Amino acid sequence: MKVGLFGTGAYGMALSSILVHNHCEVTMWTKIEKEKEQLLKTRKNEKFIPGFTLDDSIQITSDVEECIKDKDILIIALPAAYVDALCAEMAPFIEDNHIIIATKGIEQGTGLFMHEIVEKHLHTKNVAVISGPSFAIDLVTKMPAGLSVASTSPETILLTRKALQNNYIKLRDTNDMTGVEICGSIKNVIALAAGMLDGLNANESTKAMLIAEAMHDMEAILDAFNCNKRTVLSFAGIGDLLLTCTSTKSRNFSFGKLIGEKPPREKIDAYLADTTVEGYYTLESIYQLLKNKEVTIPIIDLIYEIAVQGKDPELLLVFLVFKS
Repeated sequence: MKVGLFGTGAYGMALSSILVHNHCEVTMWTKIEKEKEQLLKTRKNEKFIPGFTLDDSIQITSDVEECIKDKDILIIALPAAYVDALCAEMAPFIEDNHIIIATKGIEQGTGLFMHEIVEKHLHTKNVAVISGPSFAIDLVTKMPAGLSVASTSPETILLTRKALQNNYIKLRDTNDMTGVEICGSIKNVIALAAGMLDGLNANESTKAMLIAEAMHDMEAILDAFNCNKRTVLSFAGIGDLLLTCTSTKSRNFSFGKLIGEKPPREKIDAYLADTTVEGYYTLESIYQLLKNKEVTIPIIDLIYEIAVQGKDPELLLVFLVFKS
């Protein structure tokens, strides 16, 4: 199987290791010429996955058409903010291609989910979304991990299985694309709150309380978007929620912890300037989407008030006790 993989960040590199393990021919794309030259020379990017080396068989390109031509399946693994621009570049070369989206998040400004951006630009209905508890640095260890794959195209699901499922990666499929994307996005927002609790020196019992409450809130959000409420029980739901809310490997958790420690606002802004915190940007998008739908999810409102408006993170402790 020939695969075009867009994105040479941590998750793209981790996916490449799975694809090579599954005997796929992989071409990876980066827009940055300097990054391309570095990968061709060293096969490494120590910033993203220290100690990991790209397989010698992987081709590296900065040419969008080259990454698409003659491929059986395409994978998008870029930060959410760059997906729209990539799809615009891909558009002239796409005709019913099978596309897997490995990006989590909601586009700022438009409120579009990633599969909606892809379908807006590209002439194909063969689109799948993958999401689940899978830190990039964990995937390259080849220990068991589970992912949800969502698509309305049975053929795309089959190709996704062929590309990614093996003796250590398990896929569970669904047709609830929006539900999987909501879960994959909202868990990053809840991780901000989990980090805040850690920064406030809350104990494990309080953190577990947050996760339990968050499950109900995620279910309510799924219902508001006419999704399958059972998606909250999937790898993309409770699986990813548990991972992201309990690990310092998560940038969202780490950012929330910083907020919980109550530093000067300048320190928080400096962190955001130097680090991509998807949960922070997703928070702004989901907050506005829910307002547009006239749906109230109190925990989202509170995280927004603390993370964006600068209210005291200790309000989270009070909220957990008195939330109805």
